[in-house]
Amino acid sequence: MRTILSVRLPSQQKDAIEMDFGGRYRIEAARSAVWTALNNPEVLKAAIPGCSFIEWSGPSTLDMAITVNLGVMKPSFKGELSLSNVEAARNYTLTGKGKGGFMGLAEGAADISLADDGDATILQFTAQGGASGQIMKLGKALIGNSAQKIIDGFFERFATAMGAEITALTPPTEAR
Repeated sequence: MRTILSVRLPSQQKDAIEMDFGGRYRIEAARSAVWTALNNPEVLKAAIPGCSFIEWSGPSTLDMAITVNLGVMKPSFKGELSLSNVEAARNYTLTGKGKGGFMGLAEGAADISLADDGDATILQFTAQGGASGQIMKLGKALIGNSAQKIIDGFFERFATAMGAEITALTPPTEAR
C-alpha cells in the first residue's frame, strides 16, 4: 500500500514525536457500504492490528484498547476516538488519544473522505499523530516504521473484513 509518512521532532516540545500521514485507496464496494464498515466496531476491531476492544460509548465516541507492536516493546493503550465534522457517507474527522501507562501518550487526528468511483469508492485520508514519554525514546525511525505497518495493515484488514478488494492509489500531492 502507498502511504505518505513523514516524522519530525517538533521544535516546541523536546519529548514528543509528531508524524504526518496520507493515503488514497480504491475499495471495490459502494460508498454506503464503506461508510457502514468505517462505523462498525466489529469491522474496525478486525482491521486495527492489536485492537482488543472497541465499542461505541456515545453518539460520536468510541472507547478502545490497542496493543502496538513496536518491535522491542508492545505497549497497550486505552483511549477514546471522537468523530466530528460528520457528513454521512462522505467524510468525517476522527480524533483520538490513548494512554499507555509509563510508556506515555499517543494521539492523532484524521480527515477521511469518501467519493464514488463507478461502483467502487475512493477513500482518501490525511492524518497527524504524535507520541510522547518513553515511546519517544525508542526513536523516530522505529515509531515511523511501526506507524506505517499499522496503516498498511489497517487498510488491508479493513478490506478483508468488508469482503472487498482494495488498491492503493497515487498518494495525495500533499500530506499534512
